[in-house]
Amino acid sequence: MGVVEAVCISEKKGMVKKEVPEILLEENWGISGDAHGGIWHRQVSLLAGESIDAVKKKMPHLKHGVFAENIVCRDLDLMALAIGDRLVIDGQVVLEVTQIGKVCHNDGCVIKKATGDCIMPKEGIFTKVIHGGVARAGLVIERVSAVVTT
Repeated sequence: MGVVEAVCISEKKGMVKKEVPEILLEENWGISGDAHGGIWHRQVSLLAGESIDAVKKKMPHLKHGVFAENIVCRDLDLMALAIGDRLVIDGQVVLEVTQIGKVCHNDGCVIKKATGDCIMPKEGIFTKVIHGGVARAGLVIERVSAVVTT
């Protein structure tokens, strides 16, 4: 079990997201007001706060949202997730893992160019919203078993 450390949105794709007090997640859409909302498989992105901390050792000025992540989690092993696993926030929001990692735009973001590496291609978790609701920093986030389909 972990905790939501921050929630972030951006109105346009390709821009750094900004931290906001809370987000509204809409079923089969994503985050209200976020550029990545839509009927597709990468509605909401997550990163581990611990992974961001490692990058901050080289670039201490980094703020939440710089990796275009929507939700920053702490004390939750995101790298142990598999496609189909579900995450539940505050007992109500349900996210299903649809993709792990992604290719950086333009041969690498500013962070990759500055440090030689970027965490999003290996550690970014992408999800779709199964059940919506509100999420904000401080709420519990936990992994539940993958859904078995027959």
